[in-house]
Amino acid sequence: MAAGRRHWYARMSMFSALVETHWQQAFAGDTTRWREPALTVTIDIRAHARFRAILLETGAGARAMLDPALADALVAAVGASLDPVGLRQALAQAGAPLYGADHLFYFPLRDQAGVLAEPPAAHVRALGPDDAAAFAAFESEASEPDRDDAYVALDHDAAFGAFADGRLVCAASMYRWDESRLMDLGVLTLAGHRGRGHARAVVRAIARHALAQGWEPQYRCQLDNAASVALAVAAGLSGYGRWDVAPSSPQ
Repeated sequence: MAAGRRHWYARMSMFSALVETHWQQAFAGDTTRWREPALTVTIDIRAHARFRAILLETGAGARAMLDPALADALVAAVGASLDPVGLRQALAQAGAPLYGADHLFYFPLRDQAGVLAEPPAAHVRALGPDDAAAFAAFESEASEPDRDDAYVALDHDAAFGAFADGRLVCAASMYRWDESRLMDLGVLTLAGHRGRGHARAVVRAIARHALAQGWEPQYRCQLDNAASVALAVAAGLSGYGRWDVAPSSPQ
C-alpha cells in the first residue's frame, strides 16, 4: 500500500479546508484506542449505525473508526499494537471484513478557480424533470452493471448530461455525502460513445455547479477500475486517499 499511496495520493495541503475538516471530524471519535505511526484508531458509538468499521488511508497515514464492541474484540485478539494490514486481518477474523476500498478524488484548491471560470461545453447542460424521457432512454441503453457502478439518478441533488445528435449519451449526478458539504458524484457514458471526452466535460460541468454553490465535488471509484481512475485524472481531480468500510449488515 505504501508505494501505491505515494503514487496516487497527493499532499493533503493541496485540498480545500472543506475536505480536510470533513475527514478530521469523521474520525474524531469519543476515545482513541490505538495511536501508531501508521494508524490511529478511534472509537465512536455512532459508527455502528451504518458501519462497524471505517478506514481511510492517505499519504499522511491511516485513520480508522470502530464501534465499541468491535474495538473490544480487536483488543483481545491483537493486543496493543496495530497497523492497517493488521487491522484488515483482525477485522476479517472478527467477522467484520472490510467491503472493498474506493479511491477518493477531489479538485486541488489551486485548480478550482479554473474549473469555475471554464466555459461550459456546448453539448453539456443541467438535467431536470423535463429530461425524464431522455434519461429513461439513456438508462435503457446502459448495462445493469454499469448503472449500478455509476449510481447516476435524475432525482439526485444535481444532474448534468452530454448530448450527441439529440440523444443523452453521458450523464453524471451528485448527492450530499453524510450531511456534509461534500457532494459525491457518479458518471456513466454509453458504451458506444466512450473515448470522446463526454465524461470529462460532464464531470467538470457538474463540479463547476457544485463549487459555485459552495460544495465540494467528491469522486469515488473502485481501486481496480482503471477507466474510472483515468477519467478522474483527465478531469483534473487528484487522489486524496482510499476509503473502506465494514457494513453493519452483510452486503
